[in-house]
Amino acid sequence: MRAHWTLDDIDWSQLDRSVVTEELLSAVKTAALVEANSADYVTYLHNVFRDDSEFCAAASVWGAEEAQHGAALGRWATLVDPDFDFTAAMARFRDGYRLPLESGESVRGSLAGELLARCVVESGTCSYYAALRDASEEPVLRAVCHRISQDEARHYQLFHRHYQRYPRLSWWRRLRIAIGRVVETGDDELGYAWFSAVESHEPGNDGYLPKVHAARYQAIATGFYQERHVHTLLHMITTALGCRAGSRWSRWLGALGWWWLSRSNQACDSAVASA
Repeated sequence: MRAHWTLDDIDWSQLDRSVVTEELLSAVKTAALVEANSADYVTYLHNVFRDDSEFCAAASVWGAEEAQHGAALGRWATLVDPDFDFTAAMARFRDGYRLPLESGESVRGSLAGELLARCVVESGTCSYYAALRDASEEPVLRAVCHRISQDEARHYQLFHRHYQRYPRLSWWRRLRIAIGRVVETGDDELGYAWFSAVESHEPGNDGYLPKVHAARYQAIATGFYQERHVHTLLHMITTALGCRAGSRWSRWLGALGWWWLSRSNQACDSAVASA
């Protein structure tokens, strides 16, 4: 089995601060906090899948790899911006955002639904880190994001494999879960991560404003995507849903994805302009 990469595999000496934009730096800072918070997700998944020892073991490995993603992104952000205190930002984030760790039941209504939702998340992260890689000219970040994107594709396969072990959900149930999880990309997790990493420590900030800070993050994050990244995202999601490539449902969901991304960009731009 291939050994997983470590931070020592990255040539940090190649870092070039001169090609890093503020937008890219703020996006990486935000992503670092979300990835580094994987321990809470592992606890939640262990609670929900407490009777599935095979999946719990896989979830522990997944969580360790996600935490490493956060460490790599956090190190890069600190090297670019020495004033960025990754540990302090992480503490702010965890103080203000918590998963329902006390729950013993999936928020998706079933174990199959939980795994399908995780497939949707991994589809998003795989395409997002590919988009960050392709949007950046900074060689170290490109190397880190390439490795993370590959990991997320493998994590998608992990969750999809376990998803197929459970009773099949109805088509409409699968669709509702997938759309619901996509919509949640605008929830408090990313908005609060943005606030914690980028704005909370600045003098005179007005505190966390959910809609404003989520919109500021989304306005930047969605701007990294190119057409091929959206196609990758939609292909992975429709595959998890059980759609054949090129089918009517696949084409319809592709059109819906383009519409949603365009609408999100417009809404985020409007929210940021009016803030």
